[in-house]
Amino acid sequence: MRVSRKVREILSWYESDNPGTKANLARILMTGRLGGTGRMVILPVDQGFEHGPARSFAPNPPAYDPRYHFQLALDAGLNAYASVLGMLEAGADGFAGQVPMILKINSANSLLPKAAPKDQAITASVKDALRLGCAAIGYTIYPGSEAANDMIEEIRELAEEAKSHGLAVVVWSYPRGGDLSKDGETAMDVSAYAAHLACLIGAHIIKVKLPTTAMEQAEAKKAYESAKVDIGTMAARVRHIMQAAFNGRRLVVFSGGTLKGENALFDEVKAIHDGGGNGSIIGRNTFQRPREEALKLLDRVIRIYQGKDG
Repeated sequence: MRVSRKVREILSWYESDNPGTKANLARILMTGRLGGTGRMVILPVDQGFEHGPARSFAPNPPAYDPRYHFQLALDAGLNAYASVLGMLEAGADGFAGQVPMILKINSANSLLPKAAPKDQAITASVKDALRLGCAAIGYTIYPGSEAANDMIEEIRELAEEAKSHGLAVVVWSYPRGGDLSKDGETAMDVSAYAAHLACLIGAHIIKVKLPTTAMEQAEAKKAYESAKVDIGTMAARVRHIMQAAFNGRRLVVFSGGTLKGENALFDEVKAIHDGGGNGSIIGRNTFQRPREEALKLLDRVIRIYQGKDG
């Protein structure tokens, strides 16, 4: 595998990491149709844990089969496939070496009491990731939750172990719970804070939701207004997220969210591209569509990131 100049530059940003971790980052960055560009499209399939099987896969029944998702990521030319332990175990051998895997090692479920603190259970280990041949582990934190400090302490230990074995670390940073309002979960100030927290924890790749123009914290709002931070367009908001991610020296991918119309998704991808984001991590907007429709959608997403379809 030859490593592009752009990927070599990105790897240089991770100054403390060992060759094994950098090699696994390179695996992700050099795989698929966007390989070598510094852009990424990743398929995440952890929704069955959080939402249940029917809510996740009934719109497209072939997606009940874990192998479907490996093949979708491979045929679409994606950078990586992220999922939970059981899903990866069901296809890790048959697809060994064909697409980089990210093992999601914590998960929530929708059967928990609504009053329970926003938290996730540890459902896999770094040893599992190594056994399956993964390139990285993935972990969710909920900034704002009553359990946020515990989650941060968990990923500190897990990230230390993962890096010591040459794995990369991906952090889903999703503000929710505690005193946060619903609008606050994607507010500009909170989203930038969440991305920055993931960088501070030591994540190599950060996953966040696209931010809105809302402001949750009064003091943060004053700071944004005083500094005249441009958040007027989605591209400008993405640009500010990248600024919060060590001035663009950490990789940030943005969630595709719930199933939506194709044009709305493409508009988001264009904004991510124009704002300097590293890419998208798109789950339900692909595997809840029929396979050929999903492949067509992903083809256009990739072409937008290639700068061939504005």
